[in-house]
Formats: sequence, C-alpha cells, structure tokens
Amino acid sequence: MELTQLNEHFAIPGVLAFHQTPSGLIYADVTTPHATATIYLQGAHLTAWQPAGEQPVLFLSRKSDFEQGKPIRGGAPIAFPWFANRHDGKAGPSHGFARIQDWTLAFAALAGEDLHLTFTLAPTAMSRELGFDNFRLAYRLVIGRTLTMQLAVANDAATPLVFEEALHTYYAVDDIHEVTVTGLEPTPFIDKTDAMREKPAAHAPLSFTGPTDRVYQNTAVTCVLHDGAGRRRITVAKTNSNTTVVFNPWKAMADMGEDEWHEMLCVETVNAAANTVTLAPGETHAMQAVVSVEKTPLVN
Repeated sequence: MELTQLNEHFAIPGVLAFHQTPSGLIYADVTTPHATATIYLQGAHLTAWQPAGEQPVLFLSRKSDFEQGKPIRGGAPIAFPWFANRHDGKAGPSHGFARIQDWTLAFAALAGEDLHLTFTLAPTAMSRELGFDNFRLAYRLVIGRTLTMQLAVANDAATPLVFEEALHTYYAVDDIHEVTVTGLEPTPFIDKTDAMREKPAAHAPLSFTGPTDRVYQNTAVTCVLHDGAGRRRITVAKTNSNTTVVFNPWKAMADMGEDEWHEMLCVETVNAAANTVTLAPGETHAMQAVVSVEKTPLVN
C-alpha cells in the first residue's frame, strides 16, 4: 500500500499519520495521550516508544541505515525465521528475512487511550528463495503507557515449520556502566563472547564491564533493567518465550557510533537454540513481550 492509501485508510487525526523518508521508507508516526512511537513498514520495525513524562525507552543508533533492504540498528527488530545465522549452513541474511521485508498494515484503531496496530507478512520472493513459503506472520503492537509487542506465526504447510524468533529490543540507558539486570540470577547461559561456552548461573544481578552476548535458555522469567544513572526501571514481561538474550558490543559498530554503546542494552525476547519452535501443520504460535517503565527515587 502506498503512502497516500495508508493515510486514506488508516490515519487517525492527531494520533496516527504516515510519512516517507527520502530513501523511500514509509513509517507511522504515533501520538497517543500516553505515548509517542515510530514504526517503519520495513520489518514492521518499532524504532521509538516514549511514554509521556519519560525519556525515550528504545535506543536508536544515530548511524543507523535507513535504506531499503538494510536492517535498522536499534528499536525492536523482528528476527525470523532464525536468530543470528542459519543453523543448517545455508546462506541467508543475519537474523532472517523478516526485518528487511516490507510488512502490510492490516489494522489500526484507538481503543481507549491506546493505539492498536497489526502488521502482517506473507511469503515473499526472498522467503521462497530461502525455503519458507507456507507461513504467515502477524505482529500486534499496543502503544500506550505500556508497550505490548506480540509476534504470531501460523504454519500453512502440510509439514512442521521449524523456526527461531526474536524481538531483538534495544533499550536506552544513561550509562551502561551503571546498569544491572535482575531476573536471570538462577539461569546458566551460553557465552557467545567466549567461544559459545556454557557458563553456570551467576546467582547475582547481571552487571556490565565488557562485551556481553549471553543466551539464557529455558527461562520465561520477567527481567528488570535497572538504569541507575537514568533513575528508572524498565520491566520486560514475556509470554511463550523461553530464551532471553542480553547483548552489548562494548565497542563501535559499522552502524553504531564510538560512544553509542554506552547508551544501550539489548534484553531480547527470544525462542532459539534449545528453544527452537516446531509448529505443527495448521497451528499458530504467539510470543509476546510487555514493557513498562517507572522512575526510581534518587538515593543520597
């Protein structure tokens, strides 16, 4: 659907409008009584969510590419049908094809003071080339004082659909050196910064002193990101996700500036590795994260 059609069919005066970047990417600009947000149709990619009276909750790299067919660095990218690289050795884009394909906006409505949006993705030329031609995705966002992200996968094939998935969410923090994460204390993890070695549970809050890329499997626990310098807590409660990934590169990247890694932490809602999903023919699987933020008092 073109920009004019989107505004004709879905725009809500003062709440929802659609715009286009010079590179041709279409995005939704959201203003509800309780929050603002930005979502790009490429990847159904939520790049900003800011509750009223709060600082931005999502990190977006100032060096991010906003080009057709290139992933955006930050926000909440959708990884599907694999996390990171394919395990079968075949070629394919990092984190799958869903984040670099154009999704279709299927529904938009204001319910109370929250905006409900649903984006869909069906098989494309790229997905078929990669062997995925019998699936349907629906991504539901509820934007308000809290943020709900729900990814539903349907298997239209006569055989099981095996996939990984992630809401690869980048959270904005004031200073990563003053951040801790609670909830994962009793859970062992795979350390991707140390040759994929399995490490025992730390039995302590997670703090950050160097590159971090940890895969916590077999856990559906709620995580709380304590942003000490920002004096706030970001809570990530999830459903039907049994993997949590925590990531900070501790360095600049091609699309992330020299100092930007100080300002972000990924706490990702995932099903991957040991928690890869096998979906029976005709079945649907829905993974969800609900994000909330609250201020914490200044401690003297």
